[in-house]
Amino acid sequence: MQTLQVRTPSHAYPIHIGKGLLADFSLFAPHIGKKAAIVTNTTVSALYAGALEKLLRDNGVETFSIVLADGEAHKNHQSLLQIYDALLAHRADRKTAVVALGGGVIGDTAGFAAATYQRGVPLIQIPTTLLSQVDSSVGGKTAVNHPLGKNMIGAFYQPQAVIADLDTLTTLPEREFSAGMAEVVKYALLGDAAFLAWLEENIGGIMRQDADLLAQTVAHCCQMKADIVAQDETEQGIRAHLNLGHTFGHAIEAEMGYGNWLHGEAVAAGMVLAAELSRVQGCLNAGEVARVSALLRAAALPVVPPEFPFERWLAHMRHDKKVQNGQMRFVTLRRLGEAQVSVLDDENLLRQVLSA
Repeated sequence: MQTLQVRTPSHAYPIHIGKGLLADFSLFAPHIGKKAAIVTNTTVSALYAGALEKLLRDNGVETFSIVLADGEAHKNHQSLLQIYDALLAHRADRKTAVVALGGGVIGDTAGFAAATYQRGVPLIQIPTTLLSQVDSSVGGKTAVNHPLGKNMIGAFYQPQAVIADLDTLTTLPEREFSAGMAEVVKYALLGDAAFLAWLEENIGGIMRQDADLLAQTVAHCCQMKADIVAQDETEQGIRAHLNLGHTFGHAIEAEMGYGNWLHGEAVAAGMVLAAELSRVQGCLNAGEVARVSALLRAAALPVVPPEFPFERWLAHMRHDKKVQNGQMRFVTLRRLGEAQVSVLDDENLLRQVLSA
């Protein structure tokens, strides 16, 4: 097991990464009291919730589960209300821990419920997808979607601990594993050219889920995320770089219907568009854009966005959280391994990128 530390102004907490961690109560003990609510979904519940409930109960923790429908389409206020209803029905108080057992949708939704129930209760993140292990479970971003925009209703709320059990990835469908790889590639592109080269060299082994390569991948991404969050907990500066590909990607998700394109798939196509925008701005060359596409293709990810009218792209992107004072802002690449935030008000430039 590897343990990393996230240090933020609100508090510090551990990220535990390894195999068999869901059977180790000592990882939970410092962060959990006498009662816990396990928030999960129908898919993950059948795989892991029973064993986790037994572990907690055997160690004296009163436990109940809240099982949500699976998928991005259910990351909404109805699921949020389902969590609140169950917490109230079980007389959960401010010491009751919310345990988010699942992928990014569960982590974000349960996290927002924990942030807002009685103005904040303890949160433990147990990410069970590659995407959530390398990215969404770390850093305290919690939210639900609104029909007009992804993650528009949320809060920054750090967990007490993140417990990333690599064994859970063995039950992950191939498409979901690939979706997680989009976030892995994102870290390399935005801040670590050496990691980018390492990924290109080892992508085959990672996609075969070689245990050592996978552990290195998760730990490296978590360390990068921890370092960035420590510098900028509430996304006032460098943390915005973590949105590479997301402005385009969120537009794809909203247009196609949440869940039809997985988040990682939309981000992958969005990163190719961001790379193309960087080329048009004179920062990357065509060969570097092709290099980005090749790595994403090797991870079985889409590199071409769906076709829909330019006006629809604009409508979605103008609802993006990075819009400030009416100006759209995009994360672009100064070079491979170094991101920047660009203000863009030239619609013709965007039209050129999307037509390419």
